[in-house]
Amino acid sequence: MRRFPMRPLAVLATVGTLVLTGCGTETGAPGGRVSGERVSGEQLAVDGASVDGASAGRASGDRAGRTIRAQKVMQLTRTHPETGMTLLEGPVLDESGRLYVVDVTAPEGKPKVMRVDVRNKTFRAVSTEGRAAYTSAQFSPYDGRLYLTDFAHGEIVSMAADGSDRRTFFSGGVDGAPMNPDDLAFDREGHLYISDSRGLSEGTAQGRVVRISRDGEDVDVLARDLAAPNGISFDEEYRGLWFSELTENRISYLRLDARGKVTSRHTAIRVDGGIAQTDSIAVDADGNLYQGLHGRPAMAVYSRNGEHLATVELPARTTGLESATNVAITPGGTKAYMTVSGPGGGFLYTFDALAKGTRQSNGG
Repeated sequence: MRRFPMRPLAVLATVGTLVLTGCGTETGAPGGRVSGERVSGEQLAVDGASVDGASAGRASGDRAGRTIRAQKVMQLTRTHPETGMTLLEGPVLDESGRLYVVDVTAPEGKPKVMRVDVRNKTFRAVSTEGRAAYTSAQFSPYDGRLYLTDFAHGEIVSMAADGSDRRTFFSGGVDGAPMNPDDLAFDREGHLYISDSRGLSEGTAQGRVVRISRDGEDVDVLARDLAAPNGISFDEEYRGLWFSELTENRISYLRLDARGKVTSRHTAIRVDGGIAQTDSIAVDADGNLYQGLHGRPAMAVYSRNGEHLATVELPARTTGLESATNVAITPGGTKAYMTVSGPGGGFLYTFDALAKGTRQSNGG
């Protein structure tokens, strides 16, 4: 089983030059086949092995070391021949409870943004056009539009929930240097906070955390010289930002004032990831952090004080999946949807979160 590659810029930059036939409403099926049949929620063949999704919920045991077993919902994608991979990201629920997911490496003509009906295990393509490599998705509290980061082309775009009226919200350099925007978070007023993973391909600490005003006019660098920043999320009280650095396996905390200016910064949590690296971050209503792992199909959960509370794991017999990138927890509820990818395809899993979801645990 080959190791899932770390978002190669060369692949991402060429995604949009590849053309395939587009799809309308599709049903997730084994091997990514499009069919009129529903995918069974109990079992699906992945990479030649059986995946048992029957066991779910929290395992018994001590709080600090317990395991939360995720349950498979459905398969959304298979490995694209044109890009050699698939990578699901940015799960986010709209106000009606509809789930949106992005496929980072989808070639043009294949669903780059999908709206998922988890009850019926079907999905519909929201966007298939262009060269974009979307790595995150969030609905703005200011204008209600869906915002997406285009990692490969350094842009942030917005669109209506149905994929229409696509607009470029931001493009170009920041302080004379291009961006590789990875994840995003909104404050209460609708201003954007971006993890800029600049320097990832070179292996140099050139990354930044960037604030962009909701009108796109004012841009400020809040932190710089970071090692491939990835996940970013406000804490439960909007007093500061958590962000992860992919190539250092650490989570830092930026305390902010009322104007969005940094008052302090420190390393908060060091993640013992082994071969895995820190990906996206979500925060629930109790302030717990859900840290996605790139290189391992699992998610580590920490308290706001750095205590390792639990690890979200897939069923033991699962193979062909190597990264659990992000999660959306239902606002006001504990139902969580996690994006998982690898050579076996792109999947959606579910589990019971430790606390209720908020805006900071829904997308980004």
